Amino acid sequence: QVQLVESGGGLVQAGGSLRLSCAASADTSRPGTMGWFRQAPGKEREFVAGINRSGYTNYADSVKGRFTISRDNAKNTVYLQMNSLKHEDTAVYSCAARLLSGLISLPQFYDFWGQGTQVTVSS
Repeated sequence: QVQLVESGGGLVQAGGSLRLSCAASADTSRPGTMGWFRQAPGKEREFVAGINRSGYTNYADSVKGRFTISRDNAKNTVYLQMNSLKHEDTAVYSCAARLLSGLISLPQFYDFWGQGTQVTVSS
């Protein structure tokens, strides 16, 4: 089992920045790929960014050039640096982990999920 705990959400003005963190605690399993997803009210959950254990990353087109995902394997922690935030980035952001290392953007392929953290961008 892998438990994921997110932190770093909050309220920010458009154009501002936030950094989300996700700490993974595991008994016997170490996460392969870790990712961030988000869900806005009335919308489906969407992929934001992913990173595997080797550091390879992938991003949704809507956040490329603005968001950066990184990972500290020693601490089993993944980060999402969000810059140039827009009102449409407002959502609940959830960390996810899968035991395999393939970079997958579909939520059904992730094995473990955090509880989510709210990010609100005021326009």
